[in-house]
Amino acid sequence: MGGASDLPPGFHFFPSDEELVVHFLRHKASLLPCQPDIVPTILLNHYDPWELNDKALQAGNQWYFFSHATQSRVTPNGYWSSICADEMVKSSGCNIGLKKTLVFSIGEPSEGIETNWIMHEYHLLDGRKVSSSSTSTSSSRKLHREKGHSNTESNNWVICRVFDSTCGSQANFHEEGMELSCLDEVFLSLDDYDEVSLSNN
Repeated sequence: MGGASDLPPGFHFFPSDEELVVHFLRHKASLLPCQPDIVPTILLNHYDPWELNDKALQAGNQWYFFSHATQSRVTPNGYWSSICADEMVKSSGCNIGLKKTLVFSIGEPSEGIETNWIMHEYHLLDGRKVSSSSTSTSSSRKLHREKGHSNTESNNWVICRVFDSTCGSQANFHEEGMELSCLDEVFLSLDDYDEVSLSNN
């Protein structure tokens, strides 16, 4: 599940930091539908990074997945640890999320050997969801009340991007001025359609 073969022909999944938070993590945390629904949920602690094939969504040399936020990032054969200061993710000039950069080490915590596996872990800020309009915010809050979904529970979700740095990262896709394909724009625009539909119900 979640392999690159799940993507429609011609679809390239190279989201920016902002798109990961706005179009995917926010919707996951708010119980809103993700369109396209292609990013799987896995338990980070259950897998080493080289085991993500056929479990996470593969896009080039990167793997994407949702998981629950946890302080312990120990896996069967190693652990993830932070390697630099957290970065803010912005949208329209506002801070909307937090980006953590971690490296995978083989062995016991504090005694492991660093590998070339890197993970970007994205968090929402204080359980707040980002909204493109006031109507979508209202719809999100209504869904939370109906399902008993608290801000604390929402903030437990993270979305992760994992890659082997020796293969060259494609994280600079947007920085190089490359444009999204027509299919990319169509699928990402479906998020706005879902929000409008929810507000009209």
